Amino acid sequence: MIHPDTELRFVSDDIGYGVFATALIPRGTIVWVRDDLDRLFSRDEIEQLPSAYRAIVEKYTYVDAESTHVLCWDHAKYVNHSCQPNCQKGRDEFEVAVRDIRAGEELRSDYATLNLDQPEPFECCCGAPGCRRTIQPEDAVGLEGEWTQSFHAALKIAETVPQPLAPFFPEVSEGERRAART
Repeated sequence: MIHPDTELRFVSDDIGYGVFATALIPRGTIVWVRDDLDRLFSRDEIEQLPSAYRAIVEKYTYVDAESTHVLCWDHAKYVNHSCQPNCQKGRDEFEVAVRDIRAGEELRSDYATLNLDQPEPFECCCGAPGCRRTIQPEDAVGLEGEWTQSFHAALKIAETVPQPLAPFFPEVSEGERRAART
């Protein structure tokens, strides 16, 4: 479930739609959490779908650590990529704002954290300073330390900001809690 202070907006013909903040979303805010309304698919289930459905599922799902394809039921499926994301995902199924997200700013994640079984690189057009230009499967390994550090720094202050998604939030693993305290 995506944060309630967001809306879907058209970005461009090349990109399509994106998710934008309608109010300030402070650093440490949970901006997305996987919930019971999201649809889960195995690779076999996707292969058995008619081609029109398969194309939609392949475009709008992300792959979790168990290689399950997750199709978000709300506009969370329209969160776009950035090489300098303002949202990051931990090992659990949620994303946190790793910096303040201003009203009108697009929420963006690094797709290397979301498509863990993507075998092929893809060209990036995020426009961020330091854009990697090509998103590769091995990016997740090379950037894991940086991502972990920014994720845990934001998670440390999560208790100090409003959390409208708290009713949908899963228990954070003890390892994540311990890492956030250090």
